[in-house]
Amino acid sequence: MSILEYYPQLSQVVDALKPCKRRVFLVGGALRDHYLGRQGHDFDFAVDQGAVVLAKKLAKHIKGAFVLLDREHGSARVVKKWRGEVWTFDLTDWRAASIEKDLKARDFTINALAADIFKAHQPLDVLEVKGSRRDLKSGVVRMVSRDAFKDDPLRLLRAFSLKATLGFKIERETLGRIKKEAHLITTVAMERVREEIFKVLGSSRAHGTLLEMDKVGLLAYVIPQTTVMAGMPQGGYHHLDVWQHSLETVLQLEKILLDPGREERLRIYLHGSVGGGHARDALLKMAALLHDSGKPETSRMEGARTTFHGHEHASERITRLVAKHLKLSLKERFFLEDAVRMHLRPGYLSNFKRPSEKAIFRYLRDTKEEAASLAVLALADQAATRGPLTTKSKHQHHAKICHMLMERYFDQKEQKPRQRLLTGHDLIKTLKLKPSPAFGKILSGIEEASALGKIKTKSEAVNLARRLAKKYLLPCSSGNNPL
Repeated sequence: MSILEYYPQLSQVVDALKPCKRRVFLVGGALRDHYLGRQGHDFDFAVDQGAVVLAKKLAKHIKGAFVLLDREHGSARVVKKWRGEVWTFDLTDWRAASIEKDLKARDFTINALAADIFKAHQPLDVLEVKGSRRDLKSGVVRMVSRDAFKDDPLRLLRAFSLKATLGFKIERETLGRIKKEAHLITTVAMERVREEIFKVLGSSRAHGTLLEMDKVGLLAYVIPQTTVMAGMPQGGYHHLDVWQHSLETVLQLEKILLDPGREERLRIYLHGSVGGGHARDALLKMAALLHDSGKPETSRMEGARTTFHGHEHASERITRLVAKHLKLSLKERFFLEDAVRMHLRPGYLSNFKRPSEKAIFRYLRDTKEEAASLAVLALADQAATRGPLTTKSKHQHHAKICHMLMERYFDQKEQKPRQRLLTGHDLIKTLKLKPSPAFGKILSGIEEASALGKIKTKSEAVNLARRLAKKYLLPCSSGNNPL
């Protein structure tokens, strides 16, 4: 099968660029994935010159969007949506006098591949750096040259994102060079760093990859806030220090995500986005990594016990710094902060043999759209806790509560929204109250009573509102309360 049969979209690229009489080669990831039997939507082209002009012609030909990436180095992107899927075509001028020399300036041997697109209808005649296809076959990430990371320090991180997404191993000399030059990653734009990190987190091999990144010292430069957790011992419920426990939580989370028995609605939910382009399950792994980051600063000795009272709030503050550092979207930052701050909530409910309906309602109310994701995080956190004070029965009960919370969340989502018995307008019109911060407490109390079946009519809601208004407004001396 020719690559045009594999990717029919390339035919339009060939039609658009052939009249320009330039030398254009399909390079890198698309060819790599073709050899591996993987199909993607991103294509890179190396052009002898005039890549930006060619990109404009391509955009016009296929009615795509043109994006200038780097005028100085001759790089542009064309984005086109086909059948609901987004395809990108990046065109860049050669970095050397020939395509052969251009390949020698690339990052890894598995990406140092090129094929003339004007011969794409034929069986592939691929140019390569020596060893490219051998390393593809062996599953090895190997730097093309010793200057690969100095030329573009993002490659330090890309080695690990390739390891995570492809399941390859990083060759020993390449790993040694990464360890030596890890500090260079701090010179890279954080937006580029963030995307490589989320390729790792979005894979099914995040735990092993993060572990290796930590061993070579790269993770400490990418997320320096993780370093304070190493070596911090915990109490008798734990068998690992804070940092090793955090990594173990990522591992347990991956096991949950890969569970073939996971129900479809949970799978779809976890693969969804919270806003910002990164999947909920990838963000959950970041939350798992940071959920106990505040323990070192809250560690106290109370008799013979080590306590970490309020560590969830300290962890939330640290998580906020990490999210800002990685330039995550506001919605993603809030997701991480909420997940870390509330990661203990399912555990509190599991302290009861059967949590009350009021407690369950308040959990679902407070956690909103993330009720199920928090339960998944808590499930992984508990599975990563296997100290001498833990018992099998406690683990089982905690898991049962977490699964119950997930089910209640999805069941509630599938139900028709309950009509509100009372609104803020009703408080003003019927009870003659003036708007105040107490409105939120009054309406929340009515919502809770309605959900628990304690009130069913508007008349009952008005009577409850009067009682709540006395509770929340009488202590005030502002004169706003007519009751």
